[in-house]
Amino acid sequence: MAASSATGASPEAPKIVWNETQRRFETEDKKAYIEYVLRHDGKVMDIIQTFVPSSKRGMGLASHLCVAAFHHANSHSLSIIPSCSYVS
Repeated sequence: MAASSATGASPEAPKIVWNETQRRFETEDKKAYIEYVLRHDGKVMDIIQTFVPSSKRGMGLASHLCVAAFHHANSHSLSIIPSCSYVS
């Protein structure tokens, strides 16, 4: 499978999984993730860390992880605190 072509086609978005037990969103291989803490009786998602290993950087994974976390927060009526410098 080719990454992207000269015509501007982008690769398929990676599958992001919600790992509720560990309070994070992660790639299927669990190597890239975004961690959060629930605050204010579970009404606020404080995103505390985004991690992408050096072997997977430059692929837009951090952005996909953020989008997944934001969609989750929105669908569960949660506010977000962007403690992670990438998110802020």
